Amino acid sequence: MALLLGVDTGGTYTDAVIIRDETDVIASAKALTTRHDLAIGVGGAVRAVLAQSGVSAGDIALASLSTTLATNALVEGQGGRVALIYIGFKERDLEAHGLLDALKGDPHIVLAGGHNHAGGEAAPLDEAGLHAFLAKHGAQVGGFAVASQFATRNPAHELRTMALVAEMTGRPVSASHQLSAKLNGPKRAMTAVLNARLIGMIDRLIGRAEDTLTALGIRAPLMVVRGDGALISSAQARERPIETILSGPAASIVGARWLTGVERALVSDIGGTTTDVAFLRDGRPAIDPAGARVGPYRTMVEAVAMRTTGLGGDSEVHFLSEGLQGGVTLGPRRLLPVSLIATEAPEVVHAALDAQLRSTLPGEHDGRFVRGVSGQTAEGIGPREETLLERIGGKVHPLGEVLRSRIETGALKHLVERGLVQLSGVTPSDASHVLRLATDWDVDAAEKALALFGRRRTGAGDRLAPSPADMARIVIARLEHQTALVLLETAFSEEETGFGDDPAVLARHVLMQRGLGGHAGLIRLETGLSVPVVGLGASAEAYYPAVGKKLGCEMILPEHAGVANAIGAVVGRVTMRQAGTVTSPSEGRFRVHLSEGPQDFTDLEAALARLEDVLQSRAFAAAEAAGAGDIQINITRDIRTAGVEQREVFIEADITVEASGRPRVAQEPVEEVRI
Repeated sequence: MALLLGVDTGGTYTDAVIIRDETDVIASAKALTTRHDLAIGVGGAVRAVLAQSGVSAGDIALASLSTTLATNALVEGQGGRVALIYIGFKERDLEAHGLLDALKGDPHIVLAGGHNHAGGEAAPLDEAGLHAFLAKHGAQVGGFAVASQFATRNPAHELRTMALVAEMTGRPVSASHQLSAKLNGPKRAMTAVLNARLIGMIDRLIGRAEDTLTALGIRAPLMVVRGDGALISSAQARERPIETILSGPAASIVGARWLTGVERALVSDIGGTTTDVAFLRDGRPAIDPAGARVGPYRTMVEAVAMRTTGLGGDSEVHFLSEGLQGGVTLGPRRLLPVSLIATEAPEVVHAALDAQLRSTLPGEHDGRFVRGVSGQTAEGIGPREETLLERIGGKVHPLGEVLRSRIETGALKHLVERGLVQLSGVTPSDASHVLRLATDWDVDAAEKALALFGRRRTGAGDRLAPSPADMARIVIARLEHQTALVLLETAFSEEETGFGDDPAVLARHVLMQRGLGGHAGLIRLETGLSVPVVGLGASAEAYYPAVGKKLGCEMILPEHAGVANAIGAVVGRVTMRQAGTVTSPSEGRFRVHLSEGPQDFTDLEAALARLEDVLQSRAFAAAEAAGAGDIQINITRDIRTAGVEQREVFIEADITVEASGRPRVAQEPVEEVRI
């Protein structure tokens, strides 16, 4: 009998499950996610699930972790300070391809160098410029990203840069050719920047999680869920944390399939920070061919095709003053719910809320609080941010008492983006507490915060809501509406016939929206979803029945829906892919592009065989290093030719090798694991 432990660290809750023999969930538990040290939440959830199950920690044969940390960090614009070394490209590429936005003011340099399409050196690497850049910024950043022109055809300049970064700074470096074998240098550079930004964050999470499991007596190796739902070793995840973006959502898809057996459905997972929607076709989610997109960023990471939106139970509620009616909208930023922060600092929170309620006029920062996040490095922030961070310290403060001028608003935004402070304010979770859909946290604080929010004046001069309950219903209705829009957008994007317009526009079109209400004037309109929706997440039971009714579809809320991510974390497979290219720089010459440099052959089949051997060896080794057993190999060739003067001429070939298997420890007796 194999006992498997799955853990998922979400924006609000950390979930844990224990599964027996990959068939039965024997226990599940939750603990609050502790953003300042995620391992505390991991430890709380694991202790709870062990106690509930009666299982001994030493009997756990496999532990696996899925996390929304990387996804949430990119959606919320957080992460460490990094530097980009951009080789052989144009300065204008940085702005044209969104790299400057992704860098957020972090240092970068454009150097001479790079290679051409055939792998030949286009220009020598500017090592003098690189030395000067590293000397200036090496101590000011947490890591480096390097992207060189056509590095996937010849990575020599990236490899040389990596060696110099290690020698001069000792900082971790993310090289674009190690993250993707595809062309498109700017996109690989974006992937490398985001990977470098996440390295410290994911390394701390995995390291602390492993320490926590060891302290609890769990000796099983730790696996981590990748963005395509496959499992990788914790060491592999630390080196390439970008591959864990969409880890939590991918685990939810695997978990939904395991829980329901559904073949064709939309799967919607609502967390504290995001709602993630994917389409299951023939029981399998599609892999996004354009690379994972999270928030504003498009990467080259292989991940499930999923629409991730900054909409969750803890999304920020914004007041809309336009028009006579007024209203609210949600997200994309996550806030600490007032009802939650009140459990941490009840005296401070209630005193501030009571004082604000006694005031005649609504204040700009009513119902909003701020606290510092301990354990984070504050490198690279300016003097204004330093002053504000010192003022905040590690305590909870009413936001209006901390901000002393409007100019400090920008400094606060920067501190939030760096993950150094957290904001608290009204969220759908607070609305749920007011309506008694949830009672886990401070209901009184939620009612006071919603009363303050409802005092805002609409364009007609009326109060937005006369009571906390009315305000809560407005917020919940908005959450249901935005959730329905996300589901419709995903459905439109997956329609095989297509409608010739942006899915976001189609979902909001007046005909679509009127049809949802069953318009019956001179024209009868009926619209909705024709596939079921599997609703996942701790709050799915509270919100999703109304969403299903609105869309006129079956809403499936499986048992254990609240811990589907943790289930998916441990029932997946280890899958490693390696890809490479063969080109033809001249007639009768076939070039294999390898990490150690190009190799030329005079016979095409010999070149293809050489590349297949190398890729198979690497994929097998990576799968074995991840702990896979009974490894199976699948090889795909994509050979492109062109007809020239009545004969077929070879152009290029892409080969992909996939090595896949279940983790060995999940298949072996526990006694063997202990040896």
